[in-house]
Amino acid sequence: MAFPERFSNLPDYAFPRLRKLLDAHAPGGEPIAMTIGEPRHAMPDFVGPILATNLSGFGVYPPNDGTPELLAAISGWITRRYGVEITEDHLMVLNGTREGLFNAVVALCPETKGGKKPVVLMPNPFYQVYAVAALTVGAEPVYVPATAATGFLPDYGSLPKDILDRTALAFICSPANPQGAVASVDYLTDLLALAETHDFRVLADECYSEIWRDAPPPGLLQVTKAQGADPERALVFHSLSKRSNLPGLRSGFVAAGPECMSRIRKLRAFAGAPIPLPLQRVAEAAWADEAHVTASRALYHRKFADADRIFAGLQGYQAPAGGFFLWLPVEDGEQATMKLWRETGVRVLPGAYLSRDVGGDNPGKGYIRVALVATPEETQRGLTLLRDCIYR
Repeated sequence: MAFPERFSNLPDYAFPRLRKLLDAHAPGGEPIAMTIGEPRHAMPDFVGPILATNLSGFGVYPPNDGTPELLAAISGWITRRYGVEITEDHLMVLNGTREGLFNAVVALCPETKGGKKPVVLMPNPFYQVYAVAALTVGAEPVYVPATAATGFLPDYGSLPKDILDRTALAFICSPANPQGAVASVDYLTDLLALAETHDFRVLADECYSEIWRDAPPPGLLQVTKAQGADPERALVFHSLSKRSNLPGLRSGFVAAGPECMSRIRKLRAFAGAPIPLPLQRVAEAAWADEAHVTASRALYHRKFADADRIFAGLQGYQAPAGGFFLWLPVEDGEQATMKLWRETGVRVLPGAYLSRDVGGDNPGKGYIRVALVATPEETQRGLTLLRDCIYR
């Protein structure tokens, strides 16, 4: 019985791979999970009452693209956050951003570009669905280093012309997972100009946009509007998982030009997984409320300050501008992860599990990713153990 070859070179996903590395070894102390980006702050207090009021909604098929009320709540949030007015034909609700990022590539990547195999650009390291989506449609994933030398963002403009001319789609994540770098207005402006020159679309993964230190990160929608760029060039993805501490709600959205959106909606009508109606009602309230977001961000600010203090003077430490990960330099990510687990019980993720080898080099090999998702007290304890184990 034959199997497809297109996924044959995929490594194990990061977390099964981590379990294979660590689970045969006993922890050196009470375990502290700092691996997965699963927020453990309190979810909004309105979630339970709204679910209770709308339980009967589990008995009907939900609207595929989102309820009118949810689309209006998302549109209102976009206007308040980015100063961009957007109509419902530019929006669609997602069952989490991972679904949307994958299906957008399936819906929008052409079979060829200029008679050649199309390219999908992505930062390296990256959120793993980017690569799987590219392979699914038979495109060539091109992994572009996002290192300290490039400000931890990919320098797509430095790529050879023949690669750029074959590019159909380019991913950008801001704030970046895992490094926390924020794409500036100038960076996004240049990226849109590059997309116009070489005729490709930009897929902006902005699910960490509401976790920031000094200023709200700019978004691709506002830059597209300010530059008068073609709205069909820009697709933006957001989620309530990080913003509202609701990863289990599986609620996000995509915003795009009407032609892109019509193609994404058409595909979803055949193969999508719409969000149950009671969960859409919760999402309506979440997008309309900022108080819980502000309170959660304040907790992250405490943890950022603790991290800066604990790692003060560490060569190579860079405080993240956004998101909730630390990207800490080590000699070897796997070795550091194993040492930390066996000696302290602190569990982190080797950076190489989020990257690919390109030309014999893996830009994540010399890093570990540390998620600041627990309470400030547990996070402080874990970071202190990490520092004393790895850096002293």
